[in-house]
Amino acid sequence: MGADRSYAYGAAAGLLGDLLLGDPRRRHPVAAFGRAAGRVERALWHDHRGWGALHTLVCAGGATALGAVAARAVRAVSPGFSGSAALTAAATWAVVGGTSLAREARTVGRALERDDLAAARDRLPHLCGRDPQALDADAIARAVVESVAENTSDAVVGALVWGAVAGVPGLLGFRAVNTLDAMVGHKSPRLRRFGWASARLDDVAGWPGARLTAVLAVLAGDDPRGAVRAWRADAHRHPSPNAGPVEASFAGALGVRLGGALSYGGRVEHRPVLNGTGRPVQVTDIERAVRLSRRVGMLALGVTVAGRLIGRGRGW
Repeated sequence: MGADRSYAYGAAAGLLGDLLLGDPRRRHPVAAFGRAAGRVERALWHDHRGWGALHTLVCAGGATALGAVAARAVRAVSPGFSGSAALTAAATWAVVGGTSLAREARTVGRALERDDLAAARDRLPHLCGRDPQALDADAIARAVVESVAENTSDAVVGALVWGAVAGVPGLLGFRAVNTLDAMVGHKSPRLRRFGWASARLDDVAGWPGARLTAVLAVLAGDDPRGAVRAWRADAHRHPSPNAGPVEASFAGALGVRLGGALSYGGRVEHRPVLNGTGRPVQVTDIERAVRLSRRVGMLALGVTVAGRLIGRGRGW
């Protein structure tokens, strides 16, 4: 039970650190991991799924192993409560990105509020990989809301879920998998086969966090019935098994319509409309989406910590 209490206090402190401080501006651990993964990619790249699977194993497995070694070392040096709690807090702060997500979304929103479309287009790539020059103001606002929804799962809830399941190794491992998917999981000709393993592993790792995010958006949003209705009707139509429930639930909770045409890397995609009875996204909905994301993140902390304490208490 002492280990579970140290995790609970550490996770809460780490999330509070993210709320108060945001991501470290320099020498971010996730950025360091990305640079290391890039070097491994350059060393291993072949247009083959097997080599991509090896890349995923080396990078994600290495991050998870590092977390396990660090946790064991801290327990050996400081067997009491404080050492493990401090390590959990540091790991949670390093991998959770809710404050940065909110900051970037609001930056784009402020640019749109003052009709500075050029500034909004310039900032949008900090949130998502869409072609900003192909988007007008309404499409940018929609892209921001969709990114806030998806990244609430990827950058906050998913990490908390795996932290509750596996402690510090779970936190670092989930973040590594999610980062690899962002780096090599997209379907460019060079990475279609090499990135397959990272993309599929991210789908598996993100599954529980995405469903919890969708449930919490129902509970925390302005229209619970609308969120459930959109989730049930439209989530399965999204090409991503995890983004679908999250974006549909956010769309219904906010009363807006998401999805439609978008452009990635010069390639136009026609995504299914989510919550088709909702109204078009407006600039003011960016702030509403950020606030919903915040509420979901805080609820996720409570749910995951409670789940860990109850589960371990019953010997699960």
